[in-house]
Amino acid sequence: RFNRTAWRRHLLAVSMALFCLLHNPMDVHARPANMSSLKDKNSPTSKEENEILPPDHLNGMKLEMDGHINKGFHQEVFLGKEMEEFEEDSEPRRNRNKLIDIFRKVDFNKDKSVSAKEMQRWIVEKTEEHFQEAVRENKMSFHAVDPDGDGHVTWNEYRVKFLASKGFNKKEMADKIKNSEELKVDEETQEVLESLKDRWFQADNPPADQLLNEEEFLSFLHPEHSKGMLKYMVKEIVRDLDQDSDKKLTLSEFISLPMGTVENQQAQDIDDDWVRERKKEFEEVIDGNHDGIVTMEELQEYMDPMNEYNALNEAKQMIAVADENQNHNLELEEILKYSEYFTGSKLMDYARNVHEEF
Repeated sequence: RFNRTAWRRHLLAVSMALFCLLHNPMDVHARPANMSSLKDKNSPTSKEENEILPPDHLNGMKLEMDGHINKGFHQEVFLGKEMEEFEEDSEPRRNRNKLIDIFRKVDFNKDKSVSAKEMQRWIVEKTEEHFQEAVRENKMSFHAVDPDGDGHVTWNEYRVKFLASKGFNKKEMADKIKNSEELKVDEETQEVLESLKDRWFQADNPPADQLLNEEEFLSFLHPEHSKGMLKYMVKEIVRDLDQDSDKKLTLSEFISLPMGTVENQQAQDIDDDWVRERKKEFEEVIDGNHDGIVTMEELQEYMDPMNEYNALNEAKQMIAVADENQNHNLELEEILKYSEYFTGSKLMDYARNVHEEF
């Protein structure tokens, strides 16, 4: 079971379920049943919050900021910036043609099959696309918190902007902060502020001046852009899940369900699937040396989106899912047949005239 700290941080994650740069809608099974319902009931964030809050979901990252598995990871690292084009209601033939076009691009040596090395190269390229999109989005976000354009933002300036986005009077909050008066905000808002403050000062590169420039603000919103912030993200996840405070994770800690009861068999099935998926990820992927313990170093290596060794392992896993002829490569027929895994969309008549079209 999660401790109180973890539960409070979950509430933070819910309140920060914002614009999620490049966000693809998440499968509800990404979270246990009682957490999923809470997340669903949460009211939408305002436009102002969307501009300035760090997203819980980071495309191309295997875990969410709150430690849950990213259900759309495979699609994100396969499609890159083409993600939004593969929508559930898109015309199947059009999506099929897009997928054929992607296959041709991944097949770098043009031998009509995709090897693990070719898929690795593609995954790294698509992850970099997510990085570049985050940089572009960050420019707009930074402008929202730096309207005077002086190139840096103080913690107090950011705090005023955040509180205004939550519906508090901007001038009143600014005056209270300036005069070091008590803000008198609700408990949940205070929790969010404390977490944001920790993150803010982590993103403040030495020599620390309590100001963030545009590059530091990018690290604040997107820890995957900074080794130091990625390490901080890992520490936060371990802290939330680590029940015996040894700064490591056991399987039982990693698959612990949050406190609360489920209401019906459907909810119980969601929880069972959640546990099964996390157990598989822990044993087969995260625990690199298979000793039953995941250290911070192992978790950081697992989460590093630009780790080429990880990209190769991911490439092999993706190929294995659709490799029906067991030749360790992907042919066009296989990738079309398993299109839902790669794109999130089912394609009808996937094999019809495939050789002629290719």
